[in-house]
Amino acid sequence: MEKIIINKTIKVMCPAKINLYLKVFKKDENNFHKIESIMQSVNLFDYLTIGIKEGRGINLSGNSSEIPYSENNICYSAAKAFLDYIKKDYLITIDIQKNIPVCAGLAGGSSDCAGVLVGLNHLFNNILSNDAIHNIARTLGSDINFCLEGGTKLCLNYGDKLVQKDYFQSDVTLVKPKDLKISAKEAYSAFDKLNIESDMKNDLEFALLKDAKFPQLKYLSSKNLTMSGSGPTFFTLKNNIDFKIDEEKYLVINNLKTINHGVKIMI
Repeated sequence: MEKIIINKTIKVMCPAKINLYLKVFKKDENNFHKIESIMQSVNLFDYLTIGIKEGRGINLSGNSSEIPYSENNICYSAAKAFLDYIKKDYLITIDIQKNIPVCAGLAGGSSDCAGVLVGLNHLFNNILSNDAIHNIARTLGSDINFCLEGGTKLCLNYGDKLVQKDYFQSDVTLVKPKDLKISAKEAYSAFDKLNIESDMKNDLEFALLKDAKFPQLKYLSSKNLTMSGSGPTFFTLKNNIDFKIDEEKYLVINNLKTINHGVKIMI
């Protein structure tokens, strides 16, 4: 019988990611978009504290007012999927300390989801193989498989097929409009409306720039920054931006570095 670590918590670090490039294909027969993207982990982290107790349920807490602490949170979905997969009932507690901006194209939610899967597997004495963890991840979202591994990967199919690439070592600065959130659904909807081919590194950036309601994106794009994922965060591969910006309107996170790992348990 496997050993389960009851009444003890562990901490998991969950890194953000950027898309060095992102090619999006038209919807397939399953009504989903396949992609081709180089994803890269950076050293901006959310932190999860995960525990198991006798009982039943999934209790979430955290420091952010921008995310739900209910079954509508992807961390809840991850914990439920894990317990369903191993066919066990326990009380799972997850505290989420957010540092990665929400709805920002940085895979904050996906990374937290991956952190829940890895953290629970550790507390359940590695009851599941790495392949099984990846299989659960595929049912939960498109960036989660990458977040499990991190580093520098070519991501194909729905983002769940990973090809190892040479580690890309670089400085990174992120710039995000403070008053703007863009969901993946909104970004892909904009892509679906395109009737011309993208000529940019990020096809979703190309699509969103066609929408007049996003002047902030046009401004950042004009500064030779690249949008990450579904946005609205942009990045440059430098330790800071080289232009003046209104920091009341834009969040600037500088002096970041790329890293060669995904979610990690902190013992």
